Amino acid sequence: MSWIDIGSIEQIPVRGARVVKTKLGCIAVFRTAEDEVFATSDRCPHKDGPLSEGIVHGTSVTCPLHNWVFDLNTGEAQGADEGKIDTYAIRVENGRLMLDAAVMERSAA
Repeated sequence: MSWIDIGSIEQIPVRGARVVKTKLGCIAVFRTAEDEVFATSDRCPHKDGPLSEGIVHGTSVTCPLHNWVFDLNTGEAQGADEGKIDTYAIRVENGRLMLDAAVMERSAA
């Protein structure tokens, strides 16, 4: 697996997110209170809500439109809601966010 540097972890607020534009579309990169990072699709499957504008709590994010909650590890909707968001490999290396390069290289379907 090869990795692309997409910026410093400090560019993402604690319990916040930023958006990275790729050929696949927009990817939300989240930072938890424990400085864990996750990368997912930015759109809620329910009504296309911008997940990057949602509330990060623990390792979950709540969609700002209709309060659907997604596990950032698996992408699975929580509770009674059904659906899944795509998740992507990301890591922190020397304070830098490294996203799986395959995400940047895939063609949009």
